[in-house]
Amino acid sequence: MTTFDEREKEFEARFKHDEELRFKVTARRNRLIGLWAARLMGLDTAAADAYAKTIVATEFEAGGDRRVIGKILADLEEKGQVATESQVRFELDHCAQEAKQQIMKE
Repeated sequence: MTTFDEREKEFEARFKHDEELRFKVTARRNRLIGLWAARLMGLDTAAADAYAKTIVATEFEAGGDRRVIGKILADLEEKGQVATESQVRFELDHCAQEAKQQIMKE
C-alpha cells in the first residue's frame, strides 16, 4: 500500500469519526434542550423524556436547527410560556457545549 493510500484511509477514518461525533453531540444537545423546554412547560419526568425525544427527531426533518427552535418556541407559547428566539438559541448553544463535554467523557 502506498503512502497516499494510507493517508486516504486515515482521512476517511477521521472524517467518519468526526461525523459520528457530530451526530452524537447534536442528538444529545437536542435532548438536553428538549428537557430544558419541558421544565419550562412544567412537564413531569415521563412527559419530559417523551418531549425530548420529539425534539431529537425534529432535527432530522427538513430545516434542522431552525425547525427545532421553531418547534420549541411554538410549544412554549402553547403552554403559556414566553421565550424569544435568541433565548432558545442561547440555550441551544449552551446545551451543545454541555453535550460535547458529556460525549467526550464517555
